[in-house]
Amino acid sequence: MTRDKEHSQFTIRLGAGMYPEEIVQPMREELTSIGFRELRTPEEVDSILKRAPGTALVVVNSICGCAAGKARPAVALALSRQPRPDTLCTVFAGQDREATDRARTYFTGYGPSSPSIALLRDGNLVFMLERCDIEGRDPHSIAEDLVSAFDRFCTPAKAEL
Repeated sequence: MTRDKEHSQFTIRLGAGMYPEEIVQPMREELTSIGFRELRTPEEVDSILKRAPGTALVVVNSICGCAAGKARPAVALALSRQPRPDTLCTVFAGQDREATDRARTYFTGYGPSSPSIALLRDGNLVFMLERCDIEGRDPHSIAEDLVSAFDRFCTPAKAEL
């Protein structure tokens, strides 16, 4: 059960996300407007990522400056080229906690990090950028890393002769 509490100029829902939804919504839309599907529950995460055929790009979105000035712009740049992952999805750290926690279970070998960008192929992690790989870098260099991963993992396998 949630209770509303007046705090400053915003209404905070205790037990809900860390930030008022009206602040977070534009950050969500930066990704959904370029084709990402938001996963807001653990069930939605599993329905997309569990044994998913093909490739899936998962962005752990965040309210921080690294996400705003680096991760989201880098993802948009990388997706302007081919090949691209088959599925684009996102969870929002600090807002949709259970969905984010579930998504992170697919990132084997990596601790919680936000923002972060994961590429899965057939449900298995094949490439990961953690916050430490994002902060302190410009969007173009991050996008280059993503494009290299897309070239390596998103290109259909060549038919054997």
